[in-house]
Amino acid sequence: ALMIAAALAALLLPLLRQGRRDGRPRGIFVLALAVTLLLPLGAAAMYLYVGTPVALDGIPRQDDKPANIDQALAELRQHLAVQPDDVQGWVLLAQTEAAMGRMDEAHNAYDKALGADPSNANAMVGWAETDSARRADHLIEGRARQLLEQALRSDPQNQRGLWLLGIAQFQHAQYAQAAASWRQLQPLLQPGSKVAQAVAEQIAAADARAGAPATNSSATTPASASSNVMPASTHGPALTVTIALSPALRSKLAAGDRLYVYARAENGPPMPLAVTRLDARALPATVTLTDAMAMTPQVNLSSASKVFVGARISHSGQPIAQPGDLEGDAGVVAVDRTTPIPITIDKVH
Repeated sequence: ALMIAAALAALLLPLLRQGRRDGRPRGIFVLALAVTLLLPLGAAAMYLYVGTPVALDGIPRQDDKPANIDQALAELRQHLAVQPDDVQGWVLLAQTEAAMGRMDEAHNAYDKALGADPSNANAMVGWAETDSARRADHLIEGRARQLLEQALRSDPQNQRGLWLLGIAQFQHAQYAQAAASWRQLQPLLQPGSKVAQAVAEQIAAADARAGAPATNSSATTPASASSNVMPASTHGPALTVTIALSPALRSKLAAGDRLYVYARAENGPPMPLAVTRLDARALPATVTLTDAMAMTPQVNLSSASKVFVGARISHSGQPIAQPGDLEGDAGVVAVDRTTPIPITIDKVH
């Protein structure tokens, strides 16, 4: 209102003076004065009616509060309770829950989406991803692996599906298949992007593992072999570990036993940052743990400064420790260590 009054004054005063010199009627001066007074008052009244006067005091209006994500999720759940066949609603709920780190809730929402539409590729991929996130070992296997493969049959260009299938194959030492899956992903990515570079690095790592016979989970080493040397990665940390079995436990070694050598974060989840599997008959053995041996490419030795290094002979052949397995460890070591790390397997789990 003050700005309008000032503008009118600057405009009308010279005109009024000129009008008096020219002998104009008094009514013109009264009209000009009325306009000068009424226009600012009218502008102020209109602002009070349609504007936001309280904003002048810096006080936010009640309906200008930021949206509450929990309230929005509650409303979405209410909607889904009424319309449980809304597949996109379930997928949206699952994606939001996953972004907030609530993997159990996200997994359940993806399960609901699959119940409404078993052929939905995004729901299948999301179910597999959250299933892996909920597991202590973060493996992608069983139904999760099946859903990924099914999703890619219906949507071969599903980028997340290709990435996760490659991880699943990498985790199970299917390195050639992992590289092939990631090569299908490459043309779908922006050339030169960080994601494309990361995928290219993982393809190189998988190719390197595929060319090393000792890294193949189905390969066995003759009982007469005295060592098994794993090739080191050309980039990142490389921890050389020498493993021996205590003579007191040698009688507990059985045909089909598997030797797992692993490194995991000093403080963090139990998922190994690097792991390799050998025939236990290869003991004593020497292996080199590198980033190429990560269970998931993005969580590797390079992501930690110190790691716990251990070895376990599994009677069941599974990576998760079972009663009766034979174990040993070297404790916590720095990932930039260059000298060999000795481990004697001398304990029974």
